[in-house]
Amino acid sequence: MAVAARVDPKSYFAPQEWAPLSRRSPWKGLALLAHAWLVIGLAMALAVAAPGWWKLAAIPLAIAVIGARQLGLAILMHDAAHVALHPDPKVNDWVGNHLTTGGLADYRNYHLSHHKYAQQAEDPDLVLSAPFPITRLSLRRKIVRDLTGQTYYKLRWSGLVKRIAERKPGERLWPLLSDAVVSRRRFFIGMVATVAVTAPFGLWWVWPVLWLIPQATWLPMVTRLRNIAEHACVAKDEPDPLRHARTTRANGLERAFIAPYYVNYHCEHHMFMHVPCYNLPRAHRLLKAKGVMDGMLTAPGYLDVLRLAAAKAA
Repeated sequence: MAVAARVDPKSYFAPQEWAPLSRRSPWKGLALLAHAWLVIGLAMALAVAAPGWWKLAAIPLAIAVIGARQLGLAILMHDAAHVALHPDPKVNDWVGNHLTTGGLADYRNYHLSHHKYAQQAEDPDLVLSAPFPITRLSLRRKIVRDLTGQTYYKLRWSGLVKRIAERKPGERLWPLLSDAVVSRRRFFIGMVATVAVTAPFGLWWVWPVLWLIPQATWLPMVTRLRNIAEHACVAKDEPDPLRHARTTRANGLERAFIAPYYVNYHCEHHMFMHVPCYNLPRAHRLLKAKGVMDGMLTAPGYLDVLRLAAAKAA
């Protein structure tokens, strides 16, 4: 199997430069995690507190903000998969499992294979980038499916619904439902706990409207945009380790609604995959000062990447 080419940090950084880049802070990753949950809580609170007709504007805005921070939690879990969220591996894994999106062990095995075989035939994520470029109409249809919950349903629930519909005569329904609850226990525990706390105050709608809807709509869309920016239109079997992934410049709005917690520095991440996300901007600046950026795969913005990804003629 073809293993992706790797880079040696010593080829780009002096020891005194590399040491602070690779250092894991005992508080910065946890601070980003606290920030994600705080933003989610504030967005929910503002949507709840918005008076009268202002709710019609506050709720859609909150859905976008919360969906972006749900992606942020997944990004911080991704850092935990690289043991980069906290210097103590036990703390790193506990936080990654319980305070982000969870499923750390399975994700780590999958994701490290992606790094090992980046853009090679054995890359498990190659299926996400291989179809590009596509037509504008195709991209539009994908985004519509994301924003209408169709992608979420297909990925999270359609298998269970199909299994129930196709169960054999005499096969009991309860074991299927029980297994579904166990495998999605974080989802159901969060639902029950949130509704139990909010319902006595007449706010039973907070969980479905301000957690489930962002999870089912905005999160799939920004996850797709992130995947496109990172690897779409990158050559299969690309031999150059500086071009296995793309770094995309992100402005303030894009960082708030599409690319939280430095996820846009994806080329640097693939070059130095154990560098914590909060050190990637510094790595970017150093590489730029050294003239390395000219050989890296970069894009000036997310719109530019989308134009490239949707450049196929109809």
